[in-house]
Amino acid sequence: MSTLAAARADNFYYPPEWEPKKGGLNKFNGQHALRERARKIDQGILIIRFEMPYNIWCGGCESMIAKGVRFNAEKKQVGNYYSTKIWSFSMKAACCRHEIVIQTDPQNCEYVITSGARKKIEEYDAEDAETMVLPVDDDKTKLGDMKKKKEAEPVLVRLQRISDSRHLDDYSMNRSLRAKLRGQRKRVAEEEAVSRKSGLGIRLLPVSEEDSAAASRVKFATKFERNRKDKRALIQSTSIFSGSSSSVPDKRRVELEAKRRKINAGTASKLLSGGIKPSSLARASVPSRKKFRA
Repeated sequence: MSTLAAARADNFYYPPEWEPKKGGLNKFNGQHALRERARKIDQGILIIRFEMPYNIWCGGCESMIAKGVRFNAEKKQVGNYYSTKIWSFSMKAACCRHEIVIQTDPQNCEYVITSGARKKIEEYDAEDAETMVLPVDDDKTKLGDMKKKKEAEPVLVRLQRISDSRHLDDYSMNRSLRAKLRGQRKRVAEEEAVSRKSGLGIRLLPVSEEDSAAASRVKFATKFERNRKDKRALIQSTSIFSGSSSSVPDKRRVELEAKRRKINAGTASKLLSGGIKPSSLARASVPSRKKFRA
């Protein structure tokens, strides 16, 4: 096939007389997009490939047409089942060109032969075939349910007795539930009162053993340890060379701090014994510059 012929076959060839305002190629050539399959589209008929849903006997020559054989069938709508369309398929048998019509049955979810053939029904006697008849799915389900019922009957009876004993007395059940609710409300009120007393805006949970153990492992620094840390810091800040010039200001500062502590301690003892007035505490607690200079 030449390039031009291939382009025409694929519907990509645009002849010189074609213009965009004339529409697509199908409209320009006066044909449907489905070509021969839509030759009867004006009658509501579309040609499709139909596959035989089951084995049938041809009505013209009594030949069997097996399930799965495909035909070129004319598809058209022949009715509605509520909102579902009912489709009819007309085809010619390959054996004698006899017309066969099959349509859908939405109510029973199957295909029904309208004319031209009949469905092949395959029946046999189990005794003649020397086979055992197995129960259908519904019978199997029923037998299985009956067996499970017999096995679980003692358990079901025991569960029913327990349920009856628990829910038989409605008054007792209601009384126990209301008592449980009152106890819960009382506990919540006590926890909220404790949190308000502690100055907290949230309700604390009850104390547990884990909380107590964690609190016992926490250790806070005592006054002795704080004083020891302060003294060590003061020692580390001074120079180890007593005769150096850099240690003079540090020694002077240590002496001044010691005198200040002694003066404060003496003033406080006089105040407690009633020796001086509280108004003179501020003047007595601050040493004069002349005294420090002396």
